[in-house]
Amino acid sequence: MLWLEILLLTLLAGMSMPLGALIARFERIRPRWLEHEFRHSVIAFGGGALLSAVALVLVPDGIEHHDTDFALLWFILGGLVFMLIDILLNLFKTSASQLVAMLSDFIPESIALGAAFALGGSNGLLLALLIGLQNLPEGFNAYRELRLSSHYSSKRIITTFALMALLGPVAGLAGYAWLSAYPSIVAAIMLFAAGGILYSVFQDIAPQVKLARHWGPPMGAVFGFALGIAGHILTA
Repeated sequence: MLWLEILLLTLLAGMSMPLGALIARFERIRPRWLEHEFRHSVIAFGGGALLSAVALVLVPDGIEHHDTDFALLWFILGGLVFMLIDILLNLFKTSASQLVAMLSDFIPESIALGAAFALGGSNGLLLALLIGLQNLPEGFNAYRELRLSSHYSSKRIITTFALMALLGPVAGLAGYAWLSAYPSIVAAIMLFAAGGILYSVFQDIAPQVKLARHWGPPMGAVFGFALGIAGHILTA
């Protein structure tokens, strides 16, 4: 049953968030190494996965149902909205900027995933894989940010991330049930998410990757994108 497949895939993709947080708990195994090169490599891996989602799924599928003007409109609007969210987070000095950024990616992508399955596209499984790949390092980074800037316990943060994962099936099933008859709306959501993700990569992720006299972190982005390519080939 297709709805059950959507539910399971979006839930598994969402559970990458608490899994990333669990990995981030072991930050004292090799503190200096983990704090520097490994952490930067994980962030870069997430950036590579996000870029592969944009390049291999969201933009190619999005432009199929819109002419150039509307495709550019939705893509740029996504970047502008994410920029506005970034400005507001900075204005209010919240300790959960990575948390909000994570949900800003996860929810529209889950909607698009559900609708993609309903439309019979071949990229639904690939999109689910890429969502899971990007949620893992985002959960890792968001956990560390919350632990450093708030009084929340590890258990509370991981539990919150697990509850957030339930939003994936809700969004995915909503896309499947209500948007499958409107491919132009699904395409607009994909382009909007792609623009927002691209803004986030260069605003939040890429600046954190560089580390003086270390060359491993940029390869994390290469590996993240490479996994996206492998998934694209295998599901084609």
